Amino acid sequence: MKTIIECVPNFSEGRDAQKLESIVHAMLGTPDVWLLDREMDADHNRSVVTLVGTRESIGPAALRGIQKAAELIDLNVHRGAHPRIGATDVVPFVPVAGVTLSDCVRIAEWVAEEAWLRFKIPTYLYEAAARRPERKNLENIRRGNFEGLREEVRTNPDRRPDFGPAELHPTAGATVVGARKFLIAYNINLNSPDVALARAIAAKIRTSSGGFPCVKAMGVELRSRNLAQVSMNLTDFEATPIETVFDIVTKEAAACNVGIAGSEIVGLIPRRALEGAAVHYLKIENYRPDLIFENRLEQVIEEQSTGASGVEPQTLRSMAERFVESVAAPTPTPGGGSVSALAGALAAALGEMVCSLTLQRSSFEAHHPQLESARRNLASWRERMLVNVDRDAQSYNGLLAALRLPKATEAERSARLQAVEKASKSAAEVPLETAVIIKEILRTLKSLPAMTIPAAASDLMVAQRMAEAGFEGSVQNVRANLPSVRDRPWASRLEQRIRELESSS
Repeated sequence: MKTIIECVPNFSEGRDAQKLESIVHAMLGTPDVWLLDREMDADHNRSVVTLVGTRESIGPAALRGIQKAAELIDLNVHRGAHPRIGATDVVPFVPVAGVTLSDCVRIAEWVAEEAWLRFKIPTYLYEAAARRPERKNLENIRRGNFEGLREEVRTNPDRRPDFGPAELHPTAGATVVGARKFLIAYNINLNSPDVALARAIAAKIRTSSGGFPCVKAMGVELRSRNLAQVSMNLTDFEATPIETVFDIVTKEAAACNVGIAGSEIVGLIPRRALEGAAVHYLKIENYRPDLIFENRLEQVIEEQSTGASGVEPQTLRSMAERFVESVAAPTPTPGGGSVSALAGALAAALGEMVCSLTLQRSSFEAHHPQLESARRNLASWRERMLVNVDRDAQSYNGLLAALRLPKATEAERSARLQAVEKASKSAAEVPLETAVIIKEILRTLKSLPAMTIPAAASDLMVAQRMAEAGFEGSVQNVRANLPSVRDRPWASRLEQRIRELESSS
């Protein structure tokens, strides 16, 4: 690619993997666009997708995502910890190679206008593309959320969109489009559910409150983990490095006798941003080499250069090593639940491959409708299993956090007991969902041998064995967490559901 532009659309959906898969699939239908990363957050109920493309391709790809999100997401029923005004909430364009920030501004203006003309979704321009000084900052545009802006835009001319009338789309709201330098989305999780403390720390460090330059911050509640989070956007990591915000958040939390449960990167991060900040010092829970933007970009370009013959063996090994090494590390997560979900994803992927190969054969044309349906289902289940690789680890981390809560007073003991109960249920529910989905994967795999190419019979056998292992592992993870649940009728219902799954064919 002679020109490279990054696009990081944020969608108001962080719980339904199938919806996100549909949105991503729509964007990747544009030539010369590649997916670098996707992140789903159930507490925020938000997804962040990282794409790169050429100057000519990246705008059309963003529009396809905006269109699909409007079809699938209704903000009237959307609830989450993160502020939002649109189904596609924000679409920034970032210059990477062969382009300038001004080029990205022109693309942002075109996308914003086309989103209104094509889909009747009103749009605002922000950051370098902003046409009014107060709209340079995203938080000013997003003030009041979808519900507040929907009412205020009708009466306040200052809130009118840059493209479109003084009226939001009834379900998709409005979309903010812009151009900016590289942004780091970085969250620090407090080892406490005290969201008021997280908000106080956020107010102290953000630029708008007189804190550090180029820092946007807010305090949010992570209900699934019973933790509070300082959620940040670092808009210029050279002005305020990532280690600086980690140090000050740690110091402010410690002043209130609260520790740090960990930190996380959402999306990708430039290699230079981590210079001088050791990964263990930052306690980044989800660190892996391909979180580095340049690393992942180089990997994608290398994969594309290998052509249709596939990825070189050393690349395959390095891809596998990252997860295997994280499992081997002396930490509780990722553990058996994540490995079981990965086994399910691999089983679905093998079945998907066999379906795709068979669909290329005209001699199996009579089976093509069934194979296409099976392929779509397996692709959807594969994505859901990959989501559960992370969810299982997150749910167990939530249980560990609950167990570490103070218990010096009766009130603390009561709050800790409730948190442990909630976290224990979550730790059992995630592997149960994995088991249910893998059962569907297994049923589909068993139906394929009679209508797929004989040369792939061994692949289907491996897929079935992987699914069986993933199912058994998930079941054992459910049962391992049930003794910690005090709500015995609830636990009995889950045990009954497990027995039904085990006995079904």
